[in-house]
Amino acid sequence: MSAALTEAERRDWLRLARTENVGPVTFDQLIRRFGTAGKALTALPDLARRGGRAIKLATDTAIDKELADGAALGARLIAACEAAFPHALAALDPPPPVIWARGRVELLDRPSVAIVGARVASAAGQRFARGLASELGQAGHVIVSGLARGIDGAAHEGSLPTGTVAVLGGGVDDIYPPEHARLYARIVEEGCVVSESEPGRTAVARDFPRRNRIISGLSQAVVVVEAEFRSGSLITARLAAEQGREVLAVPGSPLDPRAKGTNDLIRQGAAICEGAEDVLRALEGLRGFHEPDRSYGAGPTEDPDDALREAVAALLSPTPVSRDEIVRATSAPAPLVFAALVELALAGRAELLPGGMVATA
Repeated sequence: MSAALTEAERRDWLRLARTENVGPVTFDQLIRRFGTAGKALTALPDLARRGGRAIKLATDTAIDKELADGAALGARLIAACEAAFPHALAALDPPPPVIWARGRVELLDRPSVAIVGARVASAAGQRFARGLASELGQAGHVIVSGLARGIDGAAHEGSLPTGTVAVLGGGVDDIYPPEHARLYARIVEEGCVVSESEPGRTAVARDFPRRNRIISGLSQAVVVVEAEFRSGSLITARLAAEQGREVLAVPGSPLDPRAKGTNDLIRQGAAICEGAEDVLRALEGLRGFHEPDRSYGAGPTEDPDDALREAVAALLSPTPVSRDEIVRATSAPAPLVFAALVELALAGRAELLPGGMVATA
């Protein structure tokens, strides 16, 4: 969907995105159902009450501060419904409702490759990442990474002359690690910094999976250079595979713990990356991104009753299951089941996850 928002509509869109228990999936379901953020905000208190708990809407004061902080940085707020929103991110199901971007926003719609890896990276791994980023940049690709120590920093350094995007877990002004302050300043000047979080926010652990989803979501392919088991880079690779992106891994010595994650990715089917030509070969023939049909404003015309809502709640557990499984188990119309899940999510009794999955909150 592409729409030009008025200032009032932009505030409503941001306020809905910042309201408690409204993640990307819940946001998308609310916009599908009500058509506009303003109508969804009006309906939220009653929806949450039916789900079993009152909800706190984001305050006008908080929204005023976020908009003012972003303006002071020279950052740009882009809503998922706007034409300027990156096409690759718009193709996610669902996309992040909003992003803040600082720097050369036009880079976000150029063909991109993510390069990620270990924070405590070897000198050889950093040299490889820097060279790979440089070669891919010269071939016309923007390099996306997370500004972390090690592989991320090397990838940004190698691609500064040709185009690089840093995706942050905190706000677009959250420079971490501190020693990357000079690199951050250069990326703001020559590249682009992106975040789903509000300016001024310091990243916490739960922000990094969301950041990793944007890193992979902006990219046609993700290359993992070094990664131990259970690392954030492997989460990025998994998200990339779920999003239909190409996943490549650099093989390494079995004696180096930093190669265990990448070697395991290759065992699971990731393509081997020994240089830029492997990445370019993997990208051959790839088509552009297509945004899913969200049919905004086409939700149910009636509300789920208490019996259905509680039946849906009883089917949930900490183990994520498909929403379609819940529909089958209840034998109720899918739109009503989805509406019940949204009400439970707003009340903090369910968690709606990307990929059509749902679990208890």
